Amino acid sequence: MGNLFYLLGLAAAIWVVYDLWVKNYRLSDTEKLIWTICAIFFNVITAVIYYITQKRR
Repeated sequence: MGNLFYLLGLAAAIWVVYDLWVKNYRLSDTEKLIWTICAIFFNVITAVIYYITQKRR
């Protein structure tokens, strides 16, 4: 069960980082760096917050 949570967190972090640096042109590089650091340390929580605040605009 632990491996499933690890893979979910890894997938969430990869999605956020990819979407930030490839598809999101509205944010500055500094904001992208902050989101990337948060995605690495707080995987799923950051993905949910990123989706709510950035993708739904």
